[in-house]
Amino acid sequence: MNEVSSQINRIEPPFWWSGMQRPVLEILFYGNNIASYQPGSEDIKIKKVDRTQNPNYLFVTVETTQQPVGTVVFTFSKENTPLISVPYEFRKRREDSGSRKGFDSSDLIYLIMPDRFANGDPSRDSHPEMSESADRSQQGGRHGGDLRGIIDNLDYIENLGATALWSTPMCEDNDSRGSYHGYAQSDVYRIDPRIGTNEEYVELADGLHQRGMKLIMDYVTNHWGLEHWMIKDMPDEDWVYNFSEYHQTNHRMTTQMDPYASKLDLKNFIEGWFVPSMPDLNHTHPKMLTYLIQNALWWIEYADLDGLRVDTYSYNNKETIALWTKAIMDEYPSLNIVGEIWMHDQAQIAFWQKNSKIGALQNYNSHLPSVMDFTLHNAISEVFEEQEPRWNTGMVQIYENFVNDFLYPDTGNIMVFAENHDTPRINEIYPNIADYKLILSLVATTRGIPQIYYGSEIGMRGQKSLGDGDIRRDFPGGWPGDKANAFERSGRDDLQNQYYDFSARLFNWRKSSEVIHNGKMTHYAPEENVYVYFRTLPGQTVMVILNPNKDSRELNPDRFQENIELYTRGIDVHSGDVMNLTETLLIEGKTAYILELK
Repeated sequence: MNEVSSQINRIEPPFWWSGMQRPVLEILFYGNNIASYQPGSEDIKIKKVDRTQNPNYLFVTVETTQQPVGTVVFTFSKENTPLISVPYEFRKRREDSGSRKGFDSSDLIYLIMPDRFANGDPSRDSHPEMSESADRSQQGGRHGGDLRGIIDNLDYIENLGATALWSTPMCEDNDSRGSYHGYAQSDVYRIDPRIGTNEEYVELADGLHQRGMKLIMDYVTNHWGLEHWMIKDMPDEDWVYNFSEYHQTNHRMTTQMDPYASKLDLKNFIEGWFVPSMPDLNHTHPKMLTYLIQNALWWIEYADLDGLRVDTYSYNNKETIALWTKAIMDEYPSLNIVGEIWMHDQAQIAFWQKNSKIGALQNYNSHLPSVMDFTLHNAISEVFEEQEPRWNTGMVQIYENFVNDFLYPDTGNIMVFAENHDTPRINEIYPNIADYKLILSLVATTRGIPQIYYGSEIGMRGQKSLGDGDIRRDFPGGWPGDKANAFERSGRDDLQNQYYDFSARLFNWRKSSEVIHNGKMTHYAPEENVYVYFRTLPGQTVMVILNPNKDSRELNPDRFQENIELYTRGIDVHSGDVMNLTETLLIEGKTAYILELK
């Protein structure tokens, strides 16, 4: 019977699990003219069979509600004669898999680009199946960082004080140029072989979990790469938008909520491609949406993930991405998903968070638990070198960002960051370590979930104007033959160690600071460009003072009496110095104070 089974080249998902909440599974069988066969099985109930315009596809939907662990067999027949026999495995789920807890405000997320972090296995920098080879001399080329390099340096990440790892995509990206970033994926069930294997990705998750840390996958719902195997032989002509003639998106994310938006602008936004090498996926095709839902569930279950970061979330059709998100959260109610909502207005960002009252005005709920605070990022990029702050500039921009938190349904579940892999390096904007200390003190102690970008903790720089590759430099010491190894204290120079020591002390303190994780925030309007806020829980109070001015300022503690209450002294987390809260406080210029009140 199996003499022609080689006709089936792919089965996706490649296997599934018994006991999933989702009651059905749609299995894609791909092979030459496979649609001319009739699938059947004596081991599992087939609910329906769908064929598309392309005869190389069969979509077989099976009922999985009572499906036990084990292997079922599908047969593919012609004229009632079985000609192909294919086994399909249902695996046992991890205990309590469905109740896994995602990342939250107790975490500090460390963002890396695997190709630029560490090269643990140079033998696979290039791969015969992949178009682009490694060449460190090319800023926008592959440099050879891989999963083995990450796994080998987990101690470094843990010792820094990070509790969760977010990596940019690791699935196969077979673009001929620029494939290192991973956002033009060519196979979403396979780790790029130049980065490692699926098994090594699971090893990374296990290594993090053994340390009490978490793994966040960067997931892309909006687009794939032109080299994706399904793009090269599409099931239907409408599998992606505008495949016959390239249309660029207008990038007007606001058209999805704008009550006056023209239908043309909205259509051009949703159906336009992000870039010419990334076809825009048509989520209104029901099989495309099901494919993306099942793929995300597969990775969460297979790699034991703790959450997803969804790229270009607000570029997706808002109705279909809500269905995708709800399907994931229905299966894993305590998981966390953060969406990239790169907008510049708090109301527009808040629209996309789960249970948003703003979204409800348009009868919309994204079901997305977490969003990214790009407005805070924008303010951070401007205010710390403000020489002559006015009524509406300087630290008041930070203050006003939080004033608008009434727009968000869940302020504890907002990702807070100064930079990421797409933005200018914060140490390039502010080359003074004093500014870095001010910024990281803010990011680590305000409401929400802090995220830092690899290398900032040793002062790494890079100019966005010189290209994305310059803000994605190789971590020093990650490659054999590097002159210095910044993963080790002895390999860092004095300034790098100053950056690192400050970061590690702050982040490790944050690990056990429940008042920072969950405490109420109270802030005071900045005076003389000094910003003061408190985080409080019963019996715990932390006072944060940020003075970005070059010279010192005096603070009268009486102004903050409603939060200081009966506390008489504050111990600075950074220096260990004790400040007397019963007398005027001298706040040094370019200094951050994080005071645990006693």
